[in-house]
Amino acid sequence: MRSVLVVKTRKSCCQAVPRRKFSAALDSCRILHVVHLSDQLDSTLPPILNSDFESVRRNKVYEDVARQIERLILKKLKPGDKLPSERELAEMLSVSRSSIRDAIRSLELVGMVEPRQGAGTIVKEVTADVVVNPLTNALKRKEELVGELLDFRRMLEPPLAARAATHASTEDTAEMDEILERQQAKLRLGESTIPEDSEFHYAIALASGNTVVLKVLDIIMDMLRDSRERSLQVEGRPQKSLAGHRRILAAIKRHDAEAAKDAMRRHIEDVEEIVLHK
Repeated sequence: MRSVLVVKTRKSCCQAVPRRKFSAALDSCRILHVVHLSDQLDSTLPPILNSDFESVRRNKVYEDVARQIERLILKKLKPGDKLPSERELAEMLSVSRSSIRDAIRSLELVGMVEPRQGAGTIVKEVTADVVVNPLTNALKRKEELVGELLDFRRMLEPPLAARAATHASTEDTAEMDEILERQQAKLRLGESTIPEDSEFHYAIALASGNTVVLKVLDIIMDMLRDSRERSLQVEGRPQKSLAGHRRILAAIKRHDAEAAKDAMRRHIEDVEEIVLHK
């Protein structure tokens, strides 16, 4: 008899962008995410108790998720069993669906699971190599992708800032001001400013007037989630990030496209220097 998981509820991966102005636009980006699994479970399959899972750490979320699913596969599932849907796993583990997707991709890379058209994500035969070191190759590839994603941000966001400088309205810049005020207030309290960091970049994308770019940026930020968290934990980095944001906004307010482009490029290069240890 096959086994599946039972689940409860949670938030979407766009939680970092709660502002009324562009929440609707970000909601639309969900259509770009690939869903590997069917949302329907076989009602004849016996449930696995919630006690099989534990609370997931905020940092390295997808790694924790992958390890828990891996442990479940090794202990309780067998080849041919189907994993629950992304939605159900996200609700059970209280994480975003993007974290579930990253975890599932990691397990696919090492050969533990396999997406099948019309059948969902299926557990594969577990080999000795997978049992000994199941996530090494996947995590190594994840780190290699960070450099490529940051390079893509450097290609995408400076021209985007320049475009925002020529398109931004007074309302757009007021929204950016409000975001940076909240970022500064959180810095004074010693709180994480990751949500405000994301909001500011999304606001620039929205001010550029191109909703397709907004969706692309959302996916990039989501994939860089772990590296951005590490970057903003480095001493002095949150303050430097805020200063970079202020330079970008000042150029946008002046409608100086070249200055906005240069300020954004410097800002992303600062992130690269920390994340890639240049």
